[in-house]
Amino acid sequence: MELRNLPSVDELARGIDDPLAVDAARTVLERAREEIRAGADPGDLETRVREELVAARAPSLRRVLNATGVIVHTNLGRAPLAEQALAQVVEAARGYSNLELDLRDGVRGSRQDHVAPILRRLTGAEAAIVVNNNAAAMLLALAALAEDREVIVSRGELIEIGDGFRIPDVLARSGARLVEVGTTNRTRAADYEAAVSPGTALLLRVHQSNFRVVGFTEQPRLEELAAVAQRHGLPLLDDLGSGVLTSNGMLQGESEPSARESLAAGADLVCFSGDKLLGGPQAGVVVGRAELVERLRRHPLHRAVRADKLTLAALEGTLRVHLDAPERIPVLRMLDEDVEVVRARADRLASLVGASVEETVGRVGGGALPLAELPSFACAVDESFAGPLRGGEPPVVGIVRDGRLLLDCRTLRDDEIDEVAAAVKRCR
Repeated sequence: MELRNLPSVDELARGIDDPLAVDAARTVLERAREEIRAGADPGDLETRVREELVAARAPSLRRVLNATGVIVHTNLGRAPLAEQALAQVVEAARGYSNLELDLRDGVRGSRQDHVAPILRRLTGAEAAIVVNNNAAAMLLALAALAEDREVIVSRGELIEIGDGFRIPDVLARSGARLVEVGTTNRTRAADYEAAVSPGTALLLRVHQSNFRVVGFTEQPRLEELAAVAQRHGLPLLDDLGSGVLTSNGMLQGESEPSARESLAAGADLVCFSGDKLLGGPQAGVVVGRAELVERLRRHPLHRAVRADKLTLAALEGTLRVHLDAPERIPVLRMLDEDVEVVRARADRLASLVGASVEETVGRVGGGALPLAELPSFACAVDESFAGPLRGGEPPVVGIVRDGRLLLDCRTLRDDEIDEVAAAVKRCR
């Protein structure tokens, strides 16, 4: 085909009863011109227009089958929600809700009332507030408590969380002034003590959740920092990051501090994520002293970072599962699942597609427990399947390693194995 053989936009769209047909035809013709100039045949243009129309109406944000072995996978949406949380989201989204209405008195209420009581119960805090993510929680806390004043933090905690997000940048945007103490590998409580001045607003501890410094290292215990803060009448803000609600045991010698433990150790405010080890939606949670939480609630920035009704519904549903049956939280289930159960799942998948099973290692992900290795098993198929599986419906994402595509079964549910098997068979 040559350029002069291409139909007009109107000719190509004629006969297709779809309001998007003209735009689709224009897009197809632009691509066809590029292909002809490159020496390629654009093929059946009418078929391509119909494919373009299907693609235009397909949702961009789609369900994906996670066969990577990374439980809290940031690129794949982090934590899958528990069934109870999903049901609560659907119910809240179905129609109207009492988002900011007190149903007892018929007066305006607070959206925080739906989650604050259960957060207080789970963490032992006096008060709680929820915003749209943990970066916003940190920004709001610093803006409300330390604008135009100093915040003392260890050099070893000036971390970059991901995608260029850095703690010093948050401090700067909040209007607070950063005071660095200690060194990258060693900081002591005495360093904080020496840095306190009349301009100091608070002490900040940032949990090193997404990396570890090993060897010649030292960091003060939270109790020591709390003692320094109390001697000077300053609040202590503890950014936990991952959002463990209760002591979660050990994974290969690692554990994450819980919000309850942090408050008990003397932190005045604790902030953490809702969509990592808490296993809920993207959210930022701040718990702690009532007077400080109230200052955050009244700050003008609070409205800009507040959580919407669907986030609050998902978070409340997740927190209620934590109260009664935390093992039903998908993230916690995958973390604790016996490796032999994972192996049985991999064996079943391999038998369905005629492939082999390989021992592998899963990861927590989401910037939590970076050194933890989770024994796992994967179904190993040909590396060439990686692209077609990602492009299928539903998409399946695995890990390419040593010339093979590993479909790690720690992050697949039992009821997803048949779907993955069907996808692999289609590739063949």
